[in-house]
Amino acid sequence: MLRLTDRLDLDMDHLLLLLLLLWSSGVQAEGQHKSTEPVEFRLVGGDSTCAGKLELKHEGDWRPVDGFGWTLKEAAVVCRALDCGSAISVKERRMSLDRPVWRINSHCVWSQYHLKECITSVSPSFILYLTCSDSVRLLNGTSLCSGRLEVRSDQSNQSNQWSSVCEADFDQQDAEVVCRQLGCGPPSVLQGGLYGELKAPTWTREFRCRGHESALLDCGSSDSTRNTCSPGRAAGLTCSEPVEFRLVGGDSTCAGKLELKHEGDWRPVNGFDWTLKKAAVVCRELDCGSAVSVDERKETADTSVWSIRSDCVQSGSALRDCVSSISSSYTLNLVCSDSVRLVDGTSLCSGRLEVRSDQSNQSNQWSSVCEADFDQQDAEVVCRQLGCGPPSVLQGGLYGELEGPMWTREFRCRGHESALLDCRSSDSTRNTCSPGRAAGLTCSEPVRLVGGDSTCAGKLEVKQGDWRPVGGSGWTLKEAAVVCRKLDCGSAVSVVERKETADSSVWWMWTDCVQSGSALRDCVLPTNSYSILDLTCSDLLLQPIISVFSMDGVSEALQQGFQVFRGSSFTISCSIQSQFPGGSFQLSFTSLNTTHSYTQPAVNHSAHFMFPAAEPAHQGRYTCVYHVYVVAHNFSSESRPMCLSVSGDPTTFVIRLVVLPVTLLLLTSALYFYSKATRGQRSDRQEDTELVNYDLGAQGAE
Repeated sequence: MLRLTDRLDLDMDHLLLLLLLLWSSGVQAEGQHKSTEPVEFRLVGGDSTCAGKLELKHEGDWRPVDGFGWTLKEAAVVCRALDCGSAISVKERRMSLDRPVWRINSHCVWSQYHLKECITSVSPSFILYLTCSDSVRLLNGTSLCSGRLEVRSDQSNQSNQWSSVCEADFDQQDAEVVCRQLGCGPPSVLQGGLYGELKAPTWTREFRCRGHESALLDCGSSDSTRNTCSPGRAAGLTCSEPVEFRLVGGDSTCAGKLELKHEGDWRPVNGFDWTLKKAAVVCRELDCGSAVSVDERKETADTSVWSIRSDCVQSGSALRDCVSSISSSYTLNLVCSDSVRLVDGTSLCSGRLEVRSDQSNQSNQWSSVCEADFDQQDAEVVCRQLGCGPPSVLQGGLYGELEGPMWTREFRCRGHESALLDCRSSDSTRNTCSPGRAAGLTCSEPVRLVGGDSTCAGKLEVKQGDWRPVGGSGWTLKEAAVVCRKLDCGSAVSVVERKETADSSVWWMWTDCVQSGSALRDCVLPTNSYSILDLTCSDLLLQPIISVFSMDGVSEALQQGFQVFRGSSFTISCSIQSQFPGGSFQLSFTSLNTTHSYTQPAVNHSAHFMFPAAEPAHQGRYTCVYHVYVVAHNFSSESRPMCLSVSGDPTTFVIRLVVLPVTLLLLTSALYFYSKATRGQRSDRQEDTELVNYDLGAQGAE
């Protein structure tokens, strides 16, 4: 039986355990409440509740939001949270505040559950101002300027809720007003059901815009109301891109400092994080052919510039959705090819060739080139003009069929010209070209390794306008292997990030771009760095040379290889061009399914393997392999194979060695005596003739 004190102790234990469980469950519930507590936004100081300075409530404190890195994509999330339609503009304003502001990592805006983990308190610099459309929005589109149209109004005959619009109540002039209201370009597509089915409630009146109004609800509307709409006929609208680019201060309209017009304001574009892949989008927008080079320039002072996020562009988003306003002293300079381009290729240095000219006999439009009018020397000029390496493949139809219009003259380049249109052309014109024979061109990559002991080792350099070293961080043998393969240098052996003594202009190459399979030239960014990359590939060594020599002569046939006589001595020599001291040569040969191997140290970069008497067992396939230890690695290089055959037998060899010289001696002697005898007979005949002539002369005198 339990004593009273024992029962009290037991009850106290139960009570403490209960309190502990209640406390832990309360903490857990509080943690769960904190993690799922929604973030609150508001827009203050604007013309409506859908415009103004963005403020955020975090940890019970309302503060303005820092504007760094915000684009319309992030603003669209806030506009949706505020039930304020589509995002129209994002601006940042410099403000002097005596208290911190909230900063939100722009990448976290997409995930509201983790949004609180992305909020930090920072000193105020630029404050964010947003404008959302409070009465129209486009849903389920591919960009902020496309989607199914919905309208909201607080007019007495509407319930102030978002309503779908029937296609029959919305025409081209109405679309022009909506696109302008949303800050987009003119309408390009207006089609019912393009972005989804009609959803209740439905707007009940027909819009009757004239096209000049600033907002859809400023337009007139029908007196009668609509109660029904055909299924799937919800008004779907696509507005064109409102973003405008221009290149200023260059040698042509296709080169110079890049400027962007966004939200009605022309500004330079910040040069950070721009690759040729990103520049190619701009060159296409400007109808300026292929991207040739990207470079950033440092201005004398910070200024307001537009920044375009590369990850946003490469994701397929509209350019307008990827632009943010920042302050920077770095601007971007681009060079596009204004007269040639390669389209539908696997990189910026491959594709179907198209040419454009403002010459009188051409219409200044892009024209395909017939394979018959374009040769290797022409290809060398094009690859150089585009900033690529020498041509590696030239083949008709390689990158698609011939598309009209067609270039009408044959190019006749000599190979040294700087641009294709500097080349001469034929006098006659071409009107037809065989189907599928459009000139397709692949240029090699302008990549090299310099300063090493061979073309497969040294400092990595890339040409994009000019040759520069490549800098990088986090490079492994995996990325280095890509470079070695492109250089036809085997596999990667080592990659080293070497520190230079001074900061210099380099091309920065991101590892993820290299691994994606993109062309190396398309992965580099202009920047300054102390760090450069040194690579060593497995094909560091040159190929050894194998040769055979015999005192008794060696004959060579194209099919059978080298041949020595049985019993004769011969020497196989291995040599290599001077690269590194030391090393060794391994002579391997396979005879009668048996492999033999001999090794000698390299002396003066060569080794000689002597065989005193050739035997049938020496017939086979020979190779020389050079081995050397350098840069903390073992390297080897193999020569081309050499086939050796042994012919004849010792008796035949002795007969040839003795009989042939004796035969030659006897033949020479016979010729000598024959010649001497012939000369003697000729001399006797001459004396008899002279005597007869003398006798005849004497008789005549008498």
